[in-house]
Amino acid sequence: MNIIRLVAFAALIAPAALVTAAEPADSQRGERIFETESCIQCHRIQGKGGDAGPDLGKRIGRGFTPAMLASSMWNHAPVMWTAIRANAVRPPDIDEQGAADLFAYFYSVRFFENPGDAGRGKRLFTEKHCAECHGITSSNASGAPPVVAWKSIGDPVALADAMWTHGASMREAFAKRKLAWPDLTGQNLTDILVYLRNQPETRGLPARFDTASMLDGKGLFAAKGCVACHTGSMDLNARLSGKTLTGIAASMWSHAPKMAKAPISLATGEMRAIVVYLWNQQLRNTNGNAGRGKKLFTAKNCAACHNDSSSGAPSLAAKKGSISAVSMVSILWRHGPAMLERMQSKGLRWPRFEGQEMPDLIAYLNAGTEK
Repeated sequence: MNIIRLVAFAALIAPAALVTAAEPADSQRGERIFETESCIQCHRIQGKGGDAGPDLGKRIGRGFTPAMLASSMWNHAPVMWTAIRANAVRPPDIDEQGAADLFAYFYSVRFFENPGDAGRGKRLFTEKHCAECHGITSSNASGAPPVVAWKSIGDPVALADAMWTHGASMREAFAKRKLAWPDLTGQNLTDILVYLRNQPETRGLPARFDTASMLDGKGLFAAKGCVACHTGSMDLNARLSGKTLTGIAASMWSHAPKMAKAPISLATGEMRAIVVYLWNQQLRNTNGNAGRGKKLFTAKNCAACHNDSSSGAPSLAAKKGSISAVSMVSILWRHGPAMLERMQSKGLRWPRFEGQEMPDLIAYLNAGTEK
């Protein structure tokens, strides 16, 4: 991964951990922080901003998760700190909530989204029977608006909202045609949207979504009866862990006809509020193996300092249950230089993380460290 890109992202979210944010992460506030803290002077997102630094809105690769970002930053931290000092970068004045909001903003411009494929999307648009009713410029069935009339084509959450709202009439149409309800994965939905946005009539439309909502998603989740079913083995935190906003929206679409009760009715904006609430909940989850993480805690030399009270490094037991990939980035930024100095004085190598190692370490830290 490009080191300068890591430097830029570190400078943006450095001062705070997401885990204990007082309010839900809000991409609109994050965008304002990106501008007011002068990040936009050097960095471009969706064609807006300077070009002295890398374009932070460009996709990095398929499946680039927050845990992978944390791993990459740990691996290259010494180089990052050198680059920041050399370029006299002023750390932005961003509090805990600001860090959460910036993270949401990067999500909204698809920093963590899997890239879509227009060819797959075209095939899926037909295979999932969308094209039987929805033409690109004209309707192929009564009451089915053409794609050019969709106000939600650049926003997968808004699209899922529209699909949910019209679900009853769509199910009726599917039943008349004796067609099965089409399941959609997050990647399916992304591919379809990329295909639709690359039509001559729709090309150039912005592709982003917001995590902002004026409605109480948690309250709606309870009031609509969702919480009554989604407990225990049906709890959504585990089921949605690791999914992007697009993935959550697609899951809600696929889930509609499988609900034990008739699908709930959602007014304008309520789908977004619920999806944003679910995303904020699962954003703090990282799937890892605590047993492997315990071995890593020793192998990566974490225990050499954090299990030795004479080293001056704090015990991590108090962090139990509060660690996420994003908070690991914050911990790195706040304490990393001192950690590096301490490790160098002991002749220890700076830790590097590959593959599943970072999620496993996070799982161990959340389970509670022991000497």
